[in-house]
Amino acid sequence: MNDLTRRGFLFLSTATATLALSGTPAVGGPGRIWSSRPARSARPMVRWWWPDAHVDPAEIRREVDQLAAAGFGGAEIAAVHHSIRDKSVLDPAGHGWGTPAWNAAVEAALDQAARRGIRIDLTVGPSWPAAVPSITPDSPAAVKELAHGSVTVAAGATYAGAAPPPAVPPGEGVTERKLLLVQAAKVEPTHSTGDETGLDPASVREVPVTGENVTWTAPADGEWVLISYWERGSGQRPESGPHTAPEAYVVDHFSAAGTQAVIDHWESELLTPATRRLLKKAGGALFEDSIEIETDALPWTPGLLEEFGRRRGHPLAPLLPVVLLAEEDPVFAYEAAMTRHARKDYWDTISELFNEHHFAGLRDWAHSLGLKLRAQPYGLRTDAIAAAAVLDIPEGESLGFKNLDDYRCLAGGRDLAGHELLSSEAGAYAGGAYTTTWTRLLTTMGGAYAAGLNQTVLHGFSYASAPGAAWPGFAAFTPYDGTAGYAESWGPRQPTWHHVSDISGYLARVHEVLREGVPRADVAVLRQTGYTKTGIGASWFTGDGIPTGWTHQFVSGPLLDLPAARVSGGRLAPSGPAYKALFVEGDKFYAGEPTMTVPVAGRLLEYARAGLPIVLLGAWESASVPGLPRDGENERLRELVAALLAEPTVRMVAGQADVPGALASLGVRPDVRYAAPSTLLTLRRSAGKIDYYYLCNGRHVENPKPPVAPIDHDVTLARADRHGVPYLLDPWTGRAERIALYTEEPDGIRLRVALQPGQARIVAIGRAGLFGDRTGRLPHATATDADRALYTGGDLAIRAAKAGTYTTTLSTGRTVTTAVGEVPPPVELSSWRLRVEDWQPGATPTQTSKVIHELDLDTLVPWAELPGLADVSGIGTYTTTVDLDGPAYLELGEVTDTCRVRVNGRCLDPADQISPVVDAGPYLRRRTNTIEVEVATPLGNRLRVADPDVYGGLKRQPYGLIGPVRLVPYGEARVRP
Repeated sequence: MNDLTRRGFLFLSTATATLALSGTPAVGGPGRIWSSRPARSARPMVRWWWPDAHVDPAEIRREVDQLAAAGFGGAEIAAVHHSIRDKSVLDPAGHGWGTPAWNAAVEAALDQAARRGIRIDLTVGPSWPAAVPSITPDSPAAVKELAHGSVTVAAGATYAGAAPPPAVPPGEGVTERKLLLVQAAKVEPTHSTGDETGLDPASVREVPVTGENVTWTAPADGEWVLISYWERGSGQRPESGPHTAPEAYVVDHFSAAGTQAVIDHWESELLTPATRRLLKKAGGALFEDSIEIETDALPWTPGLLEEFGRRRGHPLAPLLPVVLLAEEDPVFAYEAAMTRHARKDYWDTISELFNEHHFAGLRDWAHSLGLKLRAQPYGLRTDAIAAAAVLDIPEGESLGFKNLDDYRCLAGGRDLAGHELLSSEAGAYAGGAYTTTWTRLLTTMGGAYAAGLNQTVLHGFSYASAPGAAWPGFAAFTPYDGTAGYAESWGPRQPTWHHVSDISGYLARVHEVLREGVPRADVAVLRQTGYTKTGIGASWFTGDGIPTGWTHQFVSGPLLDLPAARVSGGRLAPSGPAYKALFVEGDKFYAGEPTMTVPVAGRLLEYARAGLPIVLLGAWESASVPGLPRDGENERLRELVAALLAEPTVRMVAGQADVPGALASLGVRPDVRYAAPSTLLTLRRSAGKIDYYYLCNGRHVENPKPPVAPIDHDVTLARADRHGVPYLLDPWTGRAERIALYTEEPDGIRLRVALQPGQARIVAIGRAGLFGDRTGRLPHATATDADRALYTGGDLAIRAAKAGTYTTTLSTGRTVTTAVGEVPPPVELSSWRLRVEDWQPGATPTQTSKVIHELDLDTLVPWAELPGLADVSGIGTYTTTVDLDGPAYLELGEVTDTCRVRVNGRCLDPADQISPVVDAGPYLRRRTNTIEVEVATPLGNRLRVADPDVYGGLKRQPYGLIGPVRLVPYGEARVRP
């Protein structure tokens, strides 16, 4: 078959056309999941920030109505007030988290949410990390640390006196401490690093203690150090308090006692009878933000010495010197490899305790209330991949996840556990308050969806007002340290909220597709250490595999014990991601060592013998176990690795460049293929014999250099149904259209994809008629020199921007010619009548005065270049008339920020806000036509002058319709087979 022409799949581009056919009837009606009204469960959520309980239940109900009307499906209530500089106005005793006033407001929110069909999530504590006011820093359930003291003792000298006091002073409110033990160790300079004092591990010994006093004589050789270990509370309080009276303290996240303290406080203080009842109707999830356990010493929990020995098979005490931390830095070191292994053992133990006691305990309790548990399982050096499998809804964040592999870590845990949702805290740009555009948010999130994300929680939506708030009302994170804070306080006090239902509808439809069926990924990457929010990717796959179509997720050892982690038909987790191969490299967080536990090695051997292709990168003949080995453990591991390497489905390669050859030799190919490296990001989901592909033009990292450029190339998509045909699903309008131009290959469908930077599209492949169309018996085009081939009115047709005779090759093998009659030339629309609704501060912090400006424009320029509009924010309506004979596409060019289009008084379907082009054809009439473009902006330009002390440093933004705006007429003719 002939190659697809460059213009053949142009309706995926915004250069001269759009896939959306905005304003045209759906082809045969809406599809099975594709409709104009996405399900509430798929709609995006917001973080709903309250200034503690300084809220009015009536206003709470109004804001629930605002969210529901704007197309949002839920809100997470959080007590956040970083912007309130005078904390004395907050009254935590009367209006704090968990007070009767707070509970009454929560009841109002839940009740109104139940009426409006949306859900409410509640934070586990008053802020983050989880904390309760029912404990003190000294309570058994409070967060703990291990602080150390040390003193140098010369050879043969005697130390007599109190055990060395902690080098790090205690936190505020900490009054108790327990001397855990005292050790002595010989200084070994050859093990010292720039910041760590070297010690001889063989010399470490426990020193007797009487009360808190020590008398000890050093051996006659060398210099020695006496080390004391003090267990105490850290005194950490939740972020930006006080939120309660008495003040809340962070709980121990590594013990059952800490979790029980949270549960007990909720049961006694927050779960009123009305709240319990309403949670059954409108409750969604309990939520905990990133686990920011902050201590100047070592994170600790009572009983850790015993738990470590039970789990690791050797005692922790001899290793304590090298796991110590002071001001977040290590203090002592043994030989480098032993030090790494000891620290690995410590953090693995902490990780297991954290996931078992905190997340699993909270999850089970949440279930008893009819809720789920959503959390950001990172911030500590713990296995977030395994945690994602424990949680009902793992969550990442666009602020901290600058590398899409951070999402892929959480996606691996979610998918092997068989859960549905991966959430994101979206849009928290530093310094972005009142200048963040929806276009920026959509561009950021586009790549995240390709990495497995399918729930968006916008950061955020603020309650209307608060003590000391200035116009345009309360915003939780701005001002922040006296200047513009974290974006964005979206809501009805922002001009763009006028168009927000278009955005929420788009996000909901993307979510719907990314929850259909089950996920598919080409490769599972095994991580020995399951950290995330690191920005560290996978060898070869991240740098070279993604640009050539490969998809991957990360798994860690605990996930291989899940029921889904089995091999059948040469696929790992066949009922889920159905990985075609497993890739293993050295531990990137521990010097790249080729490490693996004996149980994991045994599992990999089972996988290989069941037919799963496995590629190992590095010198795995000398593999070692992570952490310190038990007797004979490394030898047993190497026996298993040797057996693994002998399997025909296994390849070991020395370098990254050898990975693609190893995969090819094993017969492993990606689901998505294209000839040259591209910035196309993809995700596949399968529902029986229907495949859904999400396609986005983006990069693996935030703010890439050089910036992402437009793409335009062929793409081959694998299909489950060998008779399946492709459909284009438009997430902006909810319309489904069967694609008329493609070629069939033995294992997939090849079509042309053209996308602007940040732009996304969805392709479904399934049986003919899947979305209600009646084109099943019609041939499709495999090549054409027209601008576009399409199905319309039950026929195959072409469109072109110029008159002429066009040649189309059909799937039947025939080549036919089709004449397109006269087509008017493109028309640039430069003369407009502009009416601007200028938003300005009103009489109160929540009132907005709207001043009208009207101008006649001969050319389109930013508002800042127009008289009287230099620092204006608001809503502008551009109106022009044009004589035209025939249908045309309307290209809007550059617009800041959101826009809507009316033609002859009729509102068109939502335009793609990243690159707005709409098909105005069905609405245009012969001769004179009136075109209106409504544009809404952020508030930054107005706030530059309205509140210069805070926002005067903002750069003036180019708001408005900037263009160029063109009408591009087209002719259409039926292709007669």
